[in-house]
Amino acid sequence: MNYKKILVAVDASENARRAVEYVGEIIGSSPDFHVTLLYVIRYAERDLFPSEEAWKSKKRQEKNEAIDVLDDLYNLLIKKGLEEKTLKKELIEIEDFSIAQAIMDYQQKKGYGTIVVGRRGMSKAEEFLFGSISNKIVHYAKDCAVWVIE
Repeated sequence: MNYKKILVAVDASENARRAVEYVGEIIGSSPDFHVTLLYVIRYAERDLFPSEEAWKSKKRQEKNEAIDVLDDLYNLLIKKGLEEKTLKKELIEIEDFSIAQAIMDYQQKKGYGTIVVGRRGMSKAEEFLFGSISNKIVHYAKDCAVWVIE
């Protein structure tokens, strides 16, 4: 694994933004690092919507919001001094499995040596009952460093 290939898992939260800012501060304008912003969307079940069109409309809305978030965070890294040639944006759409698993699968397939995630701020009880993406990544990631940013 290449530890200078950094995968930053993002969403629309303030914690994700802090994680991106942290990466920007640490990496700065160093040309040796390559950073990918990864946004994983897990769509709601079709059964939760009154019609097929309502479900598709919600999916389009979520995808457009994710693209806007990726663009904003990408521009934040540019302002921090990273060069466009060292940056990449990825959007993955899933329906069946966990977001944490999708992040780890992507990391393994693409050879990222570092995963960066923001911590959502769940209470210990909520984290125990529901788990968290950052917690799952810390416990199950292999052959890589994991940075959890609060």
